[in-house]
Amino acid sequence: MNNRRCYPLRHHIATAFTVLVLAVGGVTAWVSYSRGSRILEASAVELAMRSTGEAGGELERVLAPARSAVRLLALQPVASAGTLAERMEGLAFFAEALRLTDTISAYYVGYPDGDFFLVRRIAAGAEAQFDAPRGTRFVVQSIERGGGAAESRFIFLDEALARLGAAPRPQALAFDPRVRPWYEAAMNADGVARTDPYVFFTTGKIGNTVAVRTADGRAVVAADVELDTLSAVLARQRITPGTRLVLFDDGRRLMGSGDPDTEVIVREADGSLRPAVLAELGQPSLAALAGIDVARLGTHAEPAVERVRIAGEDLMLTLARLRVDDRRPAFLGLAIPTDELLGEARALRNQALAAAAALLALAVPLALWLAYVIARPLARLAGEAEAVRRFEFDRPIAVRSWIREVDELALTLDQMKDTLARFLRITAEVAAEADFERLLPQLLDETARAVGADSGVLYLVGNDPDRLCPAAGLHLGARVDVDATAEVALDAAAPFELATAIRERRPVTRPLREGEWEHAVPAGGAPAGELVIALPLFSREQALVGALVLLTRGGADPARLAFIGALSGFAAVSLETRGLIRAQKALFDAFLRLLAGAIDAKSPYTGGHCARVPELATMLAEAACEATEGPYRDFQLDADEREAVHIAAWLHDCGKVTTPEYVVDKATKLENLYDRIHEVRMRFEVAKREAEVACWRAIAEGEARATALTRLEAAWRELDDDFAFVARCNVGGESMTTAEHERLHAIGRRTWTRTIDDRLGVGHDELARMNAVARAPLPVAEPLLADKPEHRIPRRESERFGEGNPWGFRMKIPALLYDRGELHNLTVGRGTLTEEERYKINEHIIQTIVMLSALPFPRHLTAVPEYAGGHHETMDGTGYPRRLTGEMMSPAARMLAIADIFEALTAIDRPYKPGKTLSETLTIMARMRNERHIDPELFELFLRAGVFRRYAERFMQPEQIDEVDIERYLGGAAAV
Repeated sequence: MNNRRCYPLRHHIATAFTVLVLAVGGVTAWVSYSRGSRILEASAVELAMRSTGEAGGELERVLAPARSAVRLLALQPVASAGTLAERMEGLAFFAEALRLTDTISAYYVGYPDGDFFLVRRIAAGAEAQFDAPRGTRFVVQSIERGGGAAESRFIFLDEALARLGAAPRPQALAFDPRVRPWYEAAMNADGVARTDPYVFFTTGKIGNTVAVRTADGRAVVAADVELDTLSAVLARQRITPGTRLVLFDDGRRLMGSGDPDTEVIVREADGSLRPAVLAELGQPSLAALAGIDVARLGTHAEPAVERVRIAGEDLMLTLARLRVDDRRPAFLGLAIPTDELLGEARALRNQALAAAAALLALAVPLALWLAYVIARPLARLAGEAEAVRRFEFDRPIAVRSWIREVDELALTLDQMKDTLARFLRITAEVAAEADFERLLPQLLDETARAVGADSGVLYLVGNDPDRLCPAAGLHLGARVDVDATAEVALDAAAPFELATAIRERRPVTRPLREGEWEHAVPAGGAPAGELVIALPLFSREQALVGALVLLTRGGADPARLAFIGALSGFAAVSLETRGLIRAQKALFDAFLRLLAGAIDAKSPYTGGHCARVPELATMLAEAACEATEGPYRDFQLDADEREAVHIAAWLHDCGKVTTPEYVVDKATKLENLYDRIHEVRMRFEVAKREAEVACWRAIAEGEARATALTRLEAAWRELDDDFAFVARCNVGGESMTTAEHERLHAIGRRTWTRTIDDRLGVGHDELARMNAVARAPLPVAEPLLADKPEHRIPRRESERFGEGNPWGFRMKIPALLYDRGELHNLTVGRGTLTEEERYKINEHIIQTIVMLSALPFPRHLTAVPEYAGGHHETMDGTGYPRRLTGEMMSPAARMLAIADIFEALTAIDRPYKPGKTLSETLTIMARMRNERHIDPELFELFLRAGVFRRYAERFMQPEQIDEVDIERYLGGAAAV
């Protein structure tokens, strides 16, 4: 019994309606406020960027003429003039430069001997500031120190540069331009230099001095630039009435302000003037701007934006770097009150909330009434559905409603009894059938029976998605064969209106036409008076799977068509599911072949091994299943076990993907990623050069030339002979004698001189191994052949396994992962592989077992790791990796061992050996049987059943297939 508290539907509808109105109103208000806020904040940032651009443009407008003018003045003769008279000759140029812009108050030149020449423009009415005659428009200030007594004077000129008078200024002699900041900055700069902002003494305005040294580096030309126009530009950029704008340099000194109440000039106690600093203005918002790290701006155009609350006021602070081509950066800061910025967005939010509240007051009563009207018939239908749940179908459902869905629900409930019974029967019967080929006629039969049809055809999509192929037929209640070659092209001529049904994705009905039925079912004549129902079958991804054609004498009412449509969906899903299972198996099989092919392609030493072993293993397994006598007369494999043997055979060497190619393909003893014999050869070449150097040194020191050269020739012959011996040892062979070992070590003790640090440029791991021994001082004598610490590569603990490992491995593990010592490799007794490398090759079977054990095989394939992992075990327990005996191995694993050995011996695609003939191969395998390496009973079956012969005819070359007397190999030890 469900104890959860429930409420009538009308309450849920009313509540949902109310919540929906509230949610819509709230979301609308929130979205309006949020989007409005973001838009306004983005606009504020954009306006800040525009303000930055305009301020930067204004600053550039103010500074650019000054920079250009001082560069031009630096090229004028006045820059190198030595007397006042010579300097006055450039007066017209100075005056014209001052007339061109109202932001430059003066131009002047500082000379290396302390002379100073300045031209200043005076506005009308400002003559008294300089004690100048009325009408003065230009003042020349001159200081002369060179060539005699020092002299300072002011010269007053009118607009036409006519002289109005002059006055000495001896107190100005204390002024030395060479110690002024502008002079020193220009002398230390490569181009135009600019000073920090400061208050001009003569005008009381904030400005900068722009200066540049002359080409000869002996004088400095400068100009005073007034920045008072920047404040006017900033005042026009105020985003809201309360917005505060300031322009400052990297020392936080003000260059201008958009707020008339902000004092940009501070008077010191001694009466001097200087630019105000942001932190001392007494305005918290501007102090917060001063706290933003200007270094984070870099040279990017995007401003820094911060939101703060200061003194109970929310502010949005923006700080941007002006894009001015100057070495001294300038910054524009804005402090915008959030209340002013977001006032309009908040008003919109409040209006949206008020509208939602009004709508809610009107909608709730209406929602309650509609909920009652809708819920009343549904409550009655709930009682009828409960009766259906109890399988009570004895009375009709008489519920009616003006809501169409309610009427359709009543009709559906009335038809549910028969539908459920039919679906349950079809589901049970179809689900029990696992074979795809047997499923097709059964599916057609059950579907036809459920809808009262006595004939029909099931079509499936073939290789061409635009054509259908008949797969199963039903004629007058009996299953019949269909013409599988009678494909149907999905065009206008398609029978049974199949093209229309598929195109429109619905059942299509019409009377059967003459000759139409015989197209798919040639064995029987067409039933008379039948109605054709064509149903397209689509997968869950809406891909065409096939089509059903049913012939019925009943009508084609909508209820029947709906039922047929539902059945067709079930039929399509059943077909798709079985098809997917079959496709998954095909994909898995293709993946097995792909992996085996990749392993074979990885190295020329494996060839097609992974593809041929499954063929041979399958032949041997089939022979065991067909045996009627001997030990395997009762041996059988069902379909699942055959699949397990098939998969194990294809995956028996999957661990080889982890085996390095340079180990598998190792052709010489010193070969790694490359053959290190070349490195050894170079040492011998160095030794020969050292012998030659010693020879010529001896001759230079007085030894007889003939004697020294004779000794050199002997040394060279000995070195050449020693290297030839090393090269022969590198090639490998069956065995090495004790004398050869001793000679290798003797050769290795010969030295050559290394003068370069051998730890330069090596990898981290190798360097760590080299650092295990102390670094020898250079130059150092080194042996021609050596086993060094860097040659010994340790094995990680994760690559070891103990006695109780979960796989039961019992292989001896070498202490090192690789030992690449030169003497260690050159003294290998047989072949080219060291113990470590041989283990690395044998390790592939360990990796095979580990990899396959990690796969989530289904229950019927759980034996795959055991089958695949046992083909290197032997009957006497000396194999690897588990040292299993024959009694501990399954027949399938022993079959794989025989298949693996036979294929390896007969393969012709191994670069290192030719493929053996049948007789040679069987002789070797008989010897292995006698030594209890392979199963003798399986080997006998292998011979008597002719498995070796059938494999040879398919995969071996004609010249390998010689005459074989199997009785010779069946006898025992004496026979081979």
